[in-house]
Parts: sequence; structure tokens; C-alpha cells
Amino acid sequence: MLRTMGLRSVDELFSDVPPAVRMKQLALPSGLSEQDVVSRITEMLSANKTMAEMPTFLGAGLYDHFVPASVRAITSRAEFYTSYTPYQPEVSQGILQTLWEYQSMICELTGMDAANTAMYDASTALGEAARMARRLHGGKIFLVPRALRWHRRTVLGNYTWGGGILVKEIEYDRETGMLDLDDLKKHHTEDVCGVYVENPNFFGRFEEQLQEIRSATDAPLVVGINPIAQAVLKKPADFGADIVIGEGQSLGNAVNFGGPLLGIFACRQEHVRKMPGRVIGLTKDVDGRRAFCMTLQTREQHIRREKAMSNICTNESLMAVASAAYMAVLGGNGLRRVAVDCMRKAKDLAAGIRAIPGFEAPIFKGAHFNEFTVRYQGGYERVHQALLAKGLHGGMQHARHLKELRDFALFAVTERHTKTDMERLLDALRSVL
Repeated sequence: MLRTMGLRSVDELFSDVPPAVRMKQLALPSGLSEQDVVSRITEMLSANKTMAEMPTFLGAGLYDHFVPASVRAITSRAEFYTSYTPYQPEVSQGILQTLWEYQSMICELTGMDAANTAMYDASTALGEAARMARRLHGGKIFLVPRALRWHRRTVLGNYTWGGGILVKEIEYDRETGMLDLDDLKKHHTEDVCGVYVENPNFFGRFEEQLQEIRSATDAPLVVGINPIAQAVLKKPADFGADIVIGEGQSLGNAVNFGGPLLGIFACRQEHVRKMPGRVIGLTKDVDGRRAFCMTLQTREQHIRREKAMSNICTNESLMAVASAAYMAVLGGNGLRRVAVDCMRKAKDLAAGIRAIPGFEAPIFKGAHFNEFTVRYQGGYERVHQALLAKGLHGGMQHARHLKELRDFALFAVTERHTKTDMERLLDALRSVL
């Protein structure tokens, strides 16, 4: 492997890892008993801070929502926890029904006709959506917002490179934070195979011009969603979306230091045969009884490679089960309560920050979901370090993604942020002055 990659050693393979965070081995003496090893490792891990110990206002893709105990109980059952691919449907009706229900709920949230089960995460779902858009429409240019989460942008680049797809970026409006329609029209040519837009977008703003974006292109429209926000938003199908992708982590899955995640992927009926992954269907058995089966499997493991849409695997099933259980437990009204709570708390926190001299929030005009952009004239990096020193994790610094926003940061809240958490943050921000 090293020879094929043009590398001389394993150390060279990991050369991108900063030396400051590398270690040759754990600081453990040899010959310890299992009990002593567990004790020492537990002591080392105590340096990490959980969200319960250190309130965090970092969002940008992963969010700390409350997960009911019933969801954890369901996903811990052996029938779900150990199941992989239900190759034998006659003995896999439980997992097949659960995945079918997951698909049905995703279709209800998005208005799409079909959903798969599922992608690795939102980033790979976006990469697959770009490849699918080219299969549907032709052309080699895929348009995305310049204000896009860096991990989605880089994974998209990896997915499109081999397919010969050129990714071009569309600017954002400096006042509203929404996609710049004029720039979209300027970049749109006959060679565009698809357009991607997020609602809510990277700045937490609701993209209020989806209908105008749909009218500006005849190429497939890919819409990125936050599934919790969909409880209070119009469905992407209402705006003419062809493909919908999103991150399903917020539906009953913990943040877990960044994974595992769940990529939502849904599309219109006429596009189903071009969709990657697998689709669970409801049918009848030979005796006329209700039965579930794998209706569509476009993976290369199941059909001829030249006919396959993707080699996507299936190890996200457990996260899909958790999402189905979460949506079933909360129901439509429960999801709406969570969404409204997020919006209300974001609005209250933004107002509190805005009242502190030197801070502006939110920067972009218009309605937000659970995130908003804050500006501190003296440079946000100093603010961030001050918050960490006080046991708080502030927002994500925009300068890491958009260099022109050096003084800006993206703050996020969920229903789990208490009034005490927000007051503690406001007190810490006041102390920065």
C-alpha cells in the first residue's frame, strides 16, 4: 500500500497529523493487571470534557438534542444491534419493517417519493447526490454555495473528482446570508448538472428563495436539510426539489465526538433507479400476507458493476433504527416542539449577545433556525480562548472557512441548552470586555 501511494514508511503516511498531538504510545507501564489498566485509562480520559460538564455552543452540522431513554432501549435490542444486511427477508421482517418505517418518515418530512437506508453521513450523501445529478441530467458542473461546511465541501470534492465533475461555488448575499441569486444566474450554463442549496444554510438562515432558485435552473435541484427544522418548514418537494440530503444525527443519535452519523437521502419517484443504496419495500408473500423486502439494491455487491449506482455499504442501519424510533416516540407534535424550542432559544440568546457592547448578533437579516452569526470587532479568537478558560465552548470561528469573516463566529443552541447555560455564556462574554 505504501509503495502504491509513493510513501516510504508508516510515519510518512501519518505526516499530516500535527506533531504536537502525536504520541508514540500510551504512558502505561508494562505488566499491569486489567484492573490497573482500566483505572489508569479512566484517569487519562477524565481530561476530556463532555457537553454535560462543559456547555458548548458549537454547531455547524452536529447538534446535542435530547434522546429519550426508550430510543436507546430499542436500539440496544439484539435484533437491531447485531443485524447487518437482511439478505434473508423471511427471517428479517423486524429490521426490514423498521427501515421501511424510517424511509416512510423521511419521505413525510421531505415530501419526496422515496428514501434509501441510508448514507454514511450528510457529506457522502452530498457527494452521491452530485454524481446522481450528472446521471440524471448530463453536464459536468455542480454548483454549491461558497458558504458550505468545510467537511461537506472536501468530501464532495473527493466524490466528484473521479467522475469528472467540476464543483463551482456561488457567493452569498452579504446582508441576508442567503444564496446570491444573481451570482447563481451568472454561473448557470448548459453544462450545469445540478444545483445544491441548504435550508437552513451554513449561517443558520432560512433560505427564503427556494422557489426563485428552482426557477433559475432546469438542472436537478439538490436541497440539504436539517430534519428537525423540517418539522416547521415547507417540504423541499413543494419547491420542486429533485433530491434531498441531510444529516440524520439529530434524529435520536448522540454527538459521540463526531460519529457514527447517518446520511439522509431521498428523491422523486422518476429518479429512484438512479439513486444509490437500497430501498425497502412493502409487498405480500405467497399467502397474501403483508411482507417487507429489499425492493431496490443498486450496490455493486448485488448487480453488475457497470449497472451499479454506488458501492455504498449498509452499516448505518442501527442509526436509521434510532432515527425511526426517535421520530415515532416524539411524533409530529413532539418534533415541532423541539424545532420551535430551538428557534426561540436561538432568538433569545442572540438578543442577549446583542445587548453586550462590542458584539453584534445576528449579523444576517432574516429568520434563523437554531444557529446565528456573531461578530466581535476585536477579533473572535480572543473571545473564544476566554470562553474556554471559563469552561465554555463558544461558536465556530468563521475565519476557518470564510477568511473575510475574521471577526465572526457561528453559535448554535438546542432544546438542551438551559437558561443557566445561556446566562453563563452571556456573563463570560461580558467579562471579555
